[in-house]
Amino acid sequence: MALVNAAVVVLDCAEPEKLAVFYKELLEAEETDVTANLVEIRGADGIRLAFRRDANATPPSWPRPENSLQVHLDFLVEDLDEAERRVVGLGGRPLETKSAPTEYEERGYADPAGHSFTLRILPSMAPKQG
Repeated sequence: MALVNAAVVVLDCAEPEKLAVFYKELLEAEETDVTANLVEIRGADGIRLAFRRDANATPPSWPRPENSLQVHLDFLVEDLDEAERRVVGLGGRPLETKSAPTEYEERGYADPAGHSFTLRILPSMAPKQG
C-alpha cells in the first residue's frame, strides 16, 4: 500500500450545490456528504470530488493569462461529440485553447463555475497491428 493515497479533489466555488449537480450528472455520481459549506460526490468509477463554498471565489480565466489556472481535470470518454453535448447541456462551455498538440484527441471546457477540464478520447487498449 502507498504511503499517501489520493482522497478527494476539492474545488472552491460560490455555489457548491449547483456545481455538484453539474458533476453529479456528468459523472453519473452520487452524493456522499453534504454540509452547509461542502458537497462531496463519488462517481461510478470511484473518483471523489468535493465542492467547497467560497463566497469570494473567482473563476480562472485560463487559457487567458489574467488569472491562474488553479486546477485542471481530465476525463476519459469514448465519444467526444456525445460527451460535449452532455457537457453543454449541463451548463458547461467549450474553451478555445491553442495548446500544443498531444498524442490524444481532446477538447477543453469550463464548468458552470469556470473551472477548466478536458475531455480526452479513451486510449485504445488493443494491441498494435503490424
